[in-house]
Amino acid sequence: MKCLIIASGEGTRLVSKASLKPLAFLMGMPLIARVILLARKAGLDDFCVVTGYNGKRLSDYLKSFSKKRNIKITCLHNDEWKKENGISVLRAAGTINGNFILLMSDHIFNKNIIEKLKNRKIHNDEVVLAIDSNTKRNKFVDKKDATKVFVKDKKILNIGKNLKEYNAYDTGIFLCTPAIFKAIEQSSKRGDTSLSGGIKLLAKRGKVKTCDIDGNYWIDVDDAVRLKLAEDYLLDISTKKQSDGFISRYINRPISIPITKLLLRTKIQPNTITLLCFFLSIVSVLFFFHKGYINLLIGATLAQFTSILDGCDGEIARLKFLETEFGGWFDAVLDRYADAFLLFGLTYHIFQITGSLSIIFIGFLALIGSLINSYTADKYDSLMKNRVPRHFRIGRDLRIFIIFLGGVLNLPILALLAIAIIMNIENMRRVVVLARA
Repeated sequence: MKCLIIASGEGTRLVSKASLKPLAFLMGMPLIARVILLARKAGLDDFCVVTGYNGKRLSDYLKSFSKKRNIKITCLHNDEWKKENGISVLRAAGTINGNFILLMSDHIFNKNIIEKLKNRKIHNDEVVLAIDSNTKRNKFVDKKDATKVFVKDKKILNIGKNLKEYNAYDTGIFLCTPAIFKAIEQSSKRGDTSLSGGIKLLAKRGKVKTCDIDGNYWIDVDDAVRLKLAEDYLLDISTKKQSDGFISRYINRPISIPITKLLLRTKIQPNTITLLCFFLSIVSVLFFFHKGYINLLIGATLAQFTSILDGCDGEIARLKFLETEFGGWFDAVLDRYADAFLLFGLTYHIFQITGSLSIIFIGFLALIGSLINSYTADKYDSLMKNRVPRHFRIGRDLRIFIIFLGGVLNLPILALLAIAIIMNIENMRRVVVLARA
């Protein structure tokens, strides 16, 4: 199934952020790129983009983006881009012959909307519009500018920006048949060259069905206010993980998020951050190899900083659509090595001071408990998430925070003992919880 994206308008209300609206940056990438990648994540892989204002600049960017991300993108140009958006849709009439998804270049959304929409059964003379029935408390919608729809029995009876009676918003996400082209042509002859004009004609014939987005998000990024709302929301949903422990959720993330915002402006890759965290962990271990409170404090503080920074690689991967199975596995492998080195380094630091063999035994218990804790984490999370969406979890974030506290308070023995006890008790707790589940 093809995907048609309209990107021909001038976008004057966003000119303070970008001279060309589709190339306005949102969380580290242009709007048009984010729309395409969201659609691809939903299963679409053949894109047709209609350009208009400053079309060459946009088409040049899309050619480069197409090669970089290995996505098929065809650019069409609308010379009459100053007219309403229906003309841009018509520009694709000779290129698209079958059913297609129609999107706007400045609307971002949850991929679930397209996944649901593209699987709808549709006759060859119909259109399905994704609607948002949440018209009461929707902070993302500019009510004055939004296109409203009046729906009855899951069919659209009326559509337009100035409707007085409406019960849903037009999200700008459509499942279309080529019938939309003919409808816009007929509407244009009557003086209405808008997409809504074509939809109105089909609606009068009972040919426009609806698909409610069921609470999934969509944002029309039409001005600086909506751009800021989109940034805040994307950052929020991309930095929340069900598997986050207490320390990650309430201490690490509030610090890592501002760092992520800065890193999004650079070309740094998630795997590069993963490597940096590992090497910083090794540096912190080198401090543990030397006696003295200052070395302990610097090593523990650096370890905690790597724990915070470790959240940035995943955040950037999700926000820039750079998630890979290798990246997740690579991060897990280096984390295990880093944990082992940190606990070995802390054990050696204490042994230099006390000379007691019991410290080696405690260090062994801390190390084996931590490794088993990490080894069982994925299985525990996958089994628990279907039973308890936000389940209790103790993991790496707490271990390193305990090391940090032990360094700051100059209580390394207590920190090592706490890790040994807590990690092994947590492992046994998981066995009991899953056995009873």
